[in-house]
Order: sequence, then structure tokens, then C-alpha cells
Amino acid sequence: MPWRFLFVGGIGNHKKGISMGHKTFAKGIHPEYHKDAASSRIEKAALPKTVIIPLSQHAGAPCAPLVKKGDVVVEGQKIGDASAFVSSPVHASISGKVKDIELAEHPAGVRGMAIIIEGDGVVKDWTAKGAPVDPSTLAPEAIREVIREAGIVGMGGAGFPTSVKLAPPKGRAIDTVLLNGCECEPYLTADHRIMVEQAEKVVWGLRCIMKAVGAGAGLIGIEENKPDAIEAIKKAVGSAMNIKTVILEAKYPQGAEKMLIKAALNRKVPVGKLPLDVGVVVNNVGTAVAVFEAVNLGKPLIERVVTISGEAVREPKNLMVRVGATFEDVLAQCGSIKGNGDVRVLNGGPMMGIAQSTLTVPVIKGTSGITALPVKDARPLKYSPCIKCAACVEGCPMSLMPYRLGEYGRAMRVDDFNSWAGMSCIECGCCSYVCPAKRPLVQWIRIAKLKGRQQAAKAAAASK
Repeated sequence: MPWRFLFVGGIGNHKKGISMGHKTFAKGIHPEYHKDAASSRIEKAALPKTVIIPLSQHAGAPCAPLVKKGDVVVEGQKIGDASAFVSSPVHASISGKVKDIELAEHPAGVRGMAIIIEGDGVVKDWTAKGAPVDPSTLAPEAIREVIREAGIVGMGGAGFPTSVKLAPPKGRAIDTVLLNGCECEPYLTADHRIMVEQAEKVVWGLRCIMKAVGAGAGLIGIEENKPDAIEAIKKAVGSAMNIKTVILEAKYPQGAEKMLIKAALNRKVPVGKLPLDVGVVVNNVGTAVAVFEAVNLGKPLIERVVTISGEAVREPKNLMVRVGATFEDVLAQCGSIKGNGDVRVLNGGPMMGIAQSTLTVPVIKGTSGITALPVKDARPLKYSPCIKCAACVEGCPMSLMPYRLGEYGRAMRVDDFNSWAGMSCIECGCCSYVCPAKRPLVQWIRIAKLKGRQQAAKAAAASK
């Protein structure tokens, strides 16, 4: 199982910095955010010579390859697809020749089929040929089809196919589209820079998403520690009456869907339900930009902004990186890693990121950041008995009992785990972060969830 890595260097009291002036949710924590390290403008990363394109970069059915070894492909060409409803195609992020289709390491900590492309150095021009189209002139079905064909998925990390999210079942009316600009994960600033530098595209994408789901209102939630992003987005919104910016308290995990909906709209998503059950669709601001590019430029999701940061990175940056570029190549463009190699490199940030065993893993659609931290700043593997202090209960944004769920997970007592609503855990890491005994609660909870899914799959197979 992928190892969760939690940064603890320099943390103070987890209640530090509470702001009473802005909307938020109950509980949560206030870690040190370290946002200043990678505060520079987005730079274009070098074109990779070789890319590794996993056939599964999304929640749902994996793609089947549409090309074979030796085929010549062009940038933006669809090279993998699936007929399943919950799936998303993948595209060639560079032009070149298919070197192989084989099992490869995946940043989620697994191995999966991937298409390896050797580049020829040819770059496609995706420049706009005219002014952006008016979203009000587009049909909802046409918008969803363009988004689906462009392979757009949630770019905040979950990777759920956007076209599916924008096609709610009949009878489920969506009144509000909520864009997530919180970016509460420490070190990461990709969404922040997107809002500052591409605010018009963010707002255009929001309007397009609103049209696709028939929503009359649009909200953009931004944490208070991003004043330049708030200013840029408000300017882009202009005098529009149906789109508003919501300023939220800087708190972790403010950007989690259920927490964001509660903070921005004061609506509670019931256990086992989805945002659409309370009339809301949530998308990331980066996803909104991808929608703009797909509709106006015909550009599929083949590159994204990635924050490269952490104490072990020589030159933290925000880079526009091609999907499939390896972590090793990307880190090399930031001066590589400091020290003697005694470093943990994460796909994502320190709270929910997954530590990597190799740097040959590729950037995928959901890679919002690459964080490199010295091993000395990791939680030690040694942990102590639970002292029943309830710090994990106080911090849990889902109002669960993490200490009990962790014990059930460690013992693989799935029935007990489920009876205490363990599947409601969003794996944000708050409990592990505040635990004075340094117990790996999130890892144990993940084990229980995995075991439960395995048992359910086995039972379903047996019933057939």
C-alpha cells in the first residue's frame, strides 16, 4: 500500500491562525502552509523527449489502447478510450512514435498499462483563432461531449471524469456550480497561480459548466490567504450577477468537497450521498481552464500546472508540464533535489500525497504537485499506544472517531469499521497530523476500506 508521508517540521498548535471573519466548516486543522516557496509565475516546462501515458488516470474503467507499438502519433491524438460511462480517454501529450505499451509504475503506488511515446520534437500550435465563444450559445449535450472527448477529469486529485459529473441523473436539479480555488494543501500553489494568471479562463469555464448542468448560480471559493487571486477573479467576474466569489477561512481541509459545500453554501451532504444530492456540482479551477481550452481551442487535457516545492527542492516552481513527463525530468528543471538523496518525494502535498518509490513515475492529469521533503521531517515509523486524548476526534472534519476506526483497520475488523461509518472518511490526514502518539491512522483506515471493497467484490462475484 502506498505510504502516506506527513510533514511535521515547524508545526505549531493545530488551532493556530483561526480567522473568525470568513466562512468555514466545523473542526479541521491549521498546519503551516509554506506557500511562499513556490509563489512565482507559471513557467513552461521543457518538452520531454519521452512520455509515459497511463491508460488509467481517472476514477472508473481504464482505457484500452487505440494505437500499437511502432505507430506514429501527433500531439493531442486520442490514444486510449473505453466504452464505459464512467471513464475518460487519454491523448498523446507529444508527437512521436509509440515505443511500447507495457506495465509501468503509476504515481498512485501501483503498476498499470501505459503507452510510451518517444518524441520527435514537433510542437502543435494551440493558439486561439478568435475570441472565445459565448457559452450561452452552446447546447449542454455538446459541451459534455467536447469535455468527454478532451479527456478532462477533476484536476484537484480525485480524477473523476468531468463529463460524467456534468450529467446528473434525471430528477436531480443542479442550482449551483461551485469552483474550488481553496488549495488548502501545504506547499501547493498551482491553483493560486492559475487564478491570478488565467482568471478570465477560469470564469469562462465556470459559465460553460453552469450551462452544461443548467445551474443558475456560480460560486468560486477562495481562501483568505490568496488576496491577489481574489482580486483577479473578482475583476474577471465583473458585473455578472449570477457569479460570486466566496472568501473562506484558510483552514485544512477547506478544499474537500463536503467541507467546501458546507462553508460556501451551508449545505450538508448526507452520509453516502453526493454533492448533486444537495443541488451542487463542484469543480476545480484548473478543470475550468481545461474546459475553456477544450471548447475554444479543441485542446485535450495533455498538460497541466504542477507545483514543485518542499525543503528538498533547490528551486521551487510552478511549471506547465506535459502529462507523461517523469518526476525525474520535472525535478531536474528545478535544480534537482538537495542533499544526499535521503528524501521523500510525493505525488501531491504532504497531507494527502503519496510517497514514490521511484522518480520514473509520470505526471498524470491529477498531479497538482510534486513535493520533496527530507526524511528527517517525516513522521517516524515508531508509534505509541493511543492515550485517548481525542485530538483526532476534535480535528476530524467528518466528525468521526478516527482512533477507533484506525484500530478496526489495523485489526481488519471490516464489519466494525463499517458500523462506525468508516467509509465516510475522506482520508484528509488531519487525525494522523494531530496524533501525539504518531499513530498512522490514515494508513489503517485505508487498509479497512481496501479490505471492505475486496470483500464486497468477492460477494458480488459469488452471487453471480
